[in-house]
Amino acid sequence: MRTKIVSILALAFFMNANAQEKKWTLQECVNYALDHNISVKQQELSKDLVEEDITIAQGNFYPSLNSSASQNWNFGSYVSGYNDLVSTNSRSNNFGLNSNVTLYNGNRNKNNLLQVQKSLEAAGFDLEENKNGIMLYVVNFYLNVLLNKESLIIAQDQIEISKKQVEKSKTLVEAGSKPKAILLEAEASLAANEQQLTTAKNTLDLSLLSLAQLLQVSQKGFDIQDVALTIDSASLIYNDTDVIYDKAVSSLPEIKSAEIAVERSQIAIEIAKGAYYPSLSFDAGLRTWYQHNLGEKDVRAYTENGNIFYVPNGFGKQLEDNLGYNFGFSLNIPIFNRFQTKSGVAKAQINQEIATLQLQDKQVKLRETIEKAYADAKAALNQYISAQKSLLAQNESFKNAQVSYDSGVMTSFDFDQVRNRQVNAQSSLANAKYNFVFRTKLLEYYLGIPIVLE
Repeated sequence: MRTKIVSILALAFFMNANAQEKKWTLQECVNYALDHNISVKQQELSKDLVEEDITIAQGNFYPSLNSSASQNWNFGSYVSGYNDLVSTNSRSNNFGLNSNVTLYNGNRNKNNLLQVQKSLEAAGFDLEENKNGIMLYVVNFYLNVLLNKESLIIAQDQIEISKKQVEKSKTLVEAGSKPKAILLEAEASLAANEQQLTTAKNTLDLSLLSLAQLLQVSQKGFDIQDVALTIDSASLIYNDTDVIYDKAVSSLPEIKSAEIAVERSQIAIEIAKGAYYPSLSFDAGLRTWYQHNLGEKDVRAYTENGNIFYVPNGFGKQLEDNLGYNFGFSLNIPIFNRFQTKSGVAKAQINQEIATLQLQDKQVKLRETIEKAYADAKAALNQYISAQKSLLAQNESFKNAQVSYDSGVMTSFDFDQVRNRQVNAQSSLANAKYNFVFRTKLLEYYLGIPIVLE
């Protein structure tokens, strides 16, 4: 028993350790978010509802078939099913079967089906738009975590430099070649760097928390896979935003959905005009009934050669004898309906104009978004190139300052100033790099290129 408990505890510890060691890739984050996001699931259910609407619209082409049955008790005088005035207590059953089919109604059934099919197509594009938005959020949050990880490394490197600075100052002070103030300055720099490290850790933890919440997973042990992003030849994909716009406007789901809305509004006009036309339907049915006088046998009397005879007239016999059929056509010709049809057509035409303007508005906003995204990417590229040059200069300056400090020519305060400029240059380069990566990925999204990090 003890061995079994130990084995279970060991397995639980192993599983927990593996869960904490798992590092999510970008693709895993995107896939998980799309599979588990509540808004996506809600939109998928909305799409399922539209599919049911298609079934309903298709059913309008088929004949209906309905049956009916009733049972009644009669007391006192009443007219029987044979049109006789009867004064007795009885019960009766009535059975019927009816069918109706619309033969023509101004093509409204056809247009209704076409409109619902367009709605299903639009629902698919709306779902895709929602998924794309979530994907971009995940990419942005993922890159933010990578940036904060890189910032943490920069802060950790500064701790190591400060520790070496403290050790060197302590040796010089103990040897009597430098005053104690030098050691105090070094320790103060180390304390400031430790505070910066704490801030960097907190920022990283918060960014991981934000990504975990976006994925709707537990933050405990959550981490992502490290990606060494390098930009060897930083450049933009296209120099002309028209190329990006032409590609985006022909493929983005939000534009496709708006285009379908215009098509649906055109169909709505035809549906409204269908009320001007006559409608023709076909009806058919059968009916039968059974009647029984309470306390009496089911018999029927008839006369032959002056004699009265009684024959059985039970449930089955009455249903067979009383069975009747009917069928017919119904034509409804609209003449005047208080301007309802005219107003319906006018409203449908107005809705078409609204849908057309909404499409144009989305196209205009898409162009503005792409132009801004391109401008942001271009600015991020220039910022990245400038940050590269600045970091190279600050690295050389730091090397010279390190030599000067080690030789005693430069004070600790002046050395910290040079080192802070180098840290700022490193941070600026990291920010510029991840900003440029996200901006370029955004442009790739508009071009229909899958987003990957490499």
